[in-house]
Amino acid sequence: MSRLEFAVHAVFFLIVIGSFARFLSLNTALCVYVLSLSILLCGGYATTVWAGGRLGRWQIPLVAAATGVWMLLVSTVPAPYATVYSWLAIPLACLLLRALPTRAALVAVGITTIFLVAALYRQPGDFDLLLPPAAAIWATVALYAGQQRDTAIRQHLLEQLRSTRDELAHHQHEAGVVAERARLAREIHDTLTQDLAGSRMLLQAADRDWDVAPEKARQRVRDVTEGLGQNVVQARRIIADLTPAELEEGGLAVALEELCRREQQYGPTVVLTTTGSARSMSPEAETTLLRTVQGALANVRDHAGADRIEVVLDWQAEAVHLRISDNGTGVVPGKPSQDRGFGLPALRERLRNLGGTLTLDSAPGRGTALTVSIPTAAAAG
Repeated sequence: MSRLEFAVHAVFFLIVIGSFARFLSLNTALCVYVLSLSILLCGGYATTVWAGGRLGRWQIPLVAAATGVWMLLVSTVPAPYATVYSWLAIPLACLLLRALPTRAALVAVGITTIFLVAALYRQPGDFDLLLPPAAAIWATVALYAGQQRDTAIRQHLLEQLRSTRDELAHHQHEAGVVAERARLAREIHDTLTQDLAGSRMLLQAADRDWDVAPEKARQRVRDVTEGLGQNVVQARRIIADLTPAELEEGGLAVALEELCRREQQYGPTVVLTTTGSARSMSPEAETTLLRTVQGALANVRDHAGADRIEVVLDWQAEAVHLRISDNGTGVVPGKPSQDRGFGLPALRERLRNLGGTLTLDSAPGRGTALTVSIPTAAAAG
């Protein structure tokens, strides 16, 4: 409730109480009757104001009853007091405008104005007293109509804003899809397509040389085989950019549990520990963490010779930390990286886009620990 509305309601009750206090000084037989009507009028008005739309279908009858009680009150009190009670028509007009449809409210306010003019006309020599209350009533109607128009305009503008925002979000989504398709198309063209075309040419050359230069043909076949192995690695890295199907089942926690459970089938014991309060994450962040664990487990299985792997997912207020450690042989200095699938270069690139970091702690014979951290804001998307 605004301050203006509160002031209008306060004036209503002050007029009723003040007018009855003045009328009580006359000490007439009408005092009890006027007091009863005043209590009914205040009760109906207060209930309508504070209950409002919660009254449902009882709101209109209650407003009509309050208006009827006011009419009885104006008709009952002596003419000098009727002038004071006439100003109650303004807050009552506000109730009518709020409770009734526009046309019905205008008709009701018109009837109220006619009654008010008729009630005040009985005062001889005071015709000019009719104008202020009647003018105030219709000034209130004009102000209310202007407010409703402004509200309708604001609502229309808000709807247009929502529509524009939804349309912009749709276009951004479409642009993102097109950009992602273009990126994948470029990556496939620059890697798999070029290599496959070269492999095809080598196989054609090997077919021509098979009878006249068999050793040369076999070398070409071996070159194609080696190239196709590299193509497999490239294809895996491209696929890793897509949202894994494992995350669609139950999120990151469920996917990690299933991944660690499957990894134990190959021999090493895999222990998954989750600390902190889990939060929702963007698909990109979940994919990054899942692929990190997947690639690390594959490297440990193929190269580290470990019998125990610990995976810790730690939810902190400022960042999400993931640590994969093993008790294997560790990384030998100077040995080329043999990580497969979601390799360290691709992981570092994805983490860079998320504002994350990667650290690798390893030494020969002391195992390896891979730690990934992603800021909470970036992880939430």
